[in-house]
Amino acid sequence: MTEEKSDTWFPGPVIGGLALIVGPVVWLTGMLLRYLASHSVTLTPEQERVAGDTFAAGGQLAAYNHDPTFVTASYAMFVAGALLLWPAICTLAQITATRSPHLARWGGILIIMGLFARLYYAGVDQSAFELARTQDWEHTTRTVLDRYVGLSYGPWRIPVTAAFCHYVGVLLMTIAAFRSRTFGLVRSLLFLAAGVVFMGVLKESTVLDVVVSSGLCLVLVPLGVRTLRRNVPAPLADARPPVKRGAARILSW
Repeated sequence: MTEEKSDTWFPGPVIGGLALIVGPVVWLTGMLLRYLASHSVTLTPEQERVAGDTFAAGGQLAAYNHDPTFVTASYAMFVAGALLLWPAICTLAQITATRSPHLARWGGILIIMGLFARLYYAGVDQSAFELARTQDWEHTTRTVLDRYVGLSYGPWRIPVTAAFCHYVGVLLMTIAAFRSRTFGLVRSLLFLAAGVVFMGVLKESTVLDVVVSSGLCLVLVPLGVRTLRRNVPAPLADARPPVKRGAARILSW
């Protein structure tokens, strides 16, 4: 197999390796902080009546009113993680393209489109928080919930379409990573589970979201370390262990 030089692929082994390490860690930090922020307050019966049971927006706005600095930090870390994950996904697509180039490329493109959608949702979240600075909780919550569908779908439904593409991309990338032996079955399932984290406006982070984000760290951080050590993605393919068959392949890490 011909070795690919480090200057012939984007974003490069150093940036890509660092993104694979730092991106999921920052993402997990943001997810954990959002979980803690979501459970920092308890809505009163009257507030629950106003907020309703459909969306978590009321609880997120209540948490912001309770501790705006902490909630802002949690959302900022979350969006920073999304920004750092796009070069990580780009690098993962480069590595997994050794055997499944089409799946890897389409998977990477669609996942990155989903990360762009998260930036749109981050803008809506921040707008809601700024509104909460000038108006009381009930008025802000009613304003957001009355326009929630339009805010979530976005102009011409482009953000919600990009969000849907994200889930398709995660599935394609998972298949590519398993076929290329970049991930075994366990890591493939962890990556797939991390890809179904909530998408939308003022969403609540749950324990499950934190758990699957931890799994993403287990999957991507070691790969980032290997990428930095080897300096180019091609040796990862050259150094792959022998192909496992049968039960050994099914139970692989």
